[in-house]
Amino acid sequence: MSLTPHLNWTPVVAPTRDTLQGRTVRLEALDPAHHGDDLWQALQGPDSDPLLWDYLPYGPFAERAAFDTWLSNNAASKDPLFFAVVEQTSGQVQGLLSYLTIAPVHGSIEIGHICYGRVMQRSVQATEVIYLLAKHAFDHGYRRLEWKCNNGNARSKRAAERFGFSYEGLFRQHMVIKDRNRDTAWYSIIDSEWPEIAKGYERWLAVDNFDGAGQQIADLKALREA
Repeated sequence: MSLTPHLNWTPVVAPTRDTLQGRTVRLEALDPAHHGDDLWQALQGPDSDPLLWDYLPYGPFAERAAFDTWLSNNAASKDPLFFAVVEQTSGQVQGLLSYLTIAPVHGSIEIGHICYGRVMQRSVQATEVIYLLAKHAFDHGYRRLEWKCNNGNARSKRAAERFGFSYEGLFRQHMVIKDRNRDTAWYSIIDSEWPEIAKGYERWLAVDNFDGAGQQIADLKALREA
């Protein structure tokens, strides 16, 4: 039996808290003092998504003090490493998410803890956020980008597939979250796949892919596969 050939692999560095700039959105290191008011309104206000917290291991938050403690703990963490999502034109903070399961020695990293206000869901900004984090990871030498979710979370699974992640399998009885079983669906993009996937994102995000009402002309999957 032959062994897998050596890669001459050099471990990469852990991601930093640098701001990531896009056309419609930017990602800033989470700062509760600066981002907290907008996030409270986006995630817990009257126009928030009532389904947001169903598959997350925390929330919803009935009181602002508990929410602020959660934000502060997130901001202090290095893994997960949290970013606030800022809409470029208005400067409004519309959500947060993180890198996590960060393994520089193996070149593997995950995107997760996605908490968006209703206004961000199914938006250009939501897609550009994933592009920015994926590009940043692969530009810095990571070999593998992961997406994991509760197998019952149909919205998250559809998003993973739309964003170009490949389904890898199901970890049965993987966790217990909020006193419920979680079977975890695993998805990934690897570095050899990213250049073609990136081209699809860039074509989709281009200004000329949207009409005067801001509606897409070609969808992301079609452009990835073109």
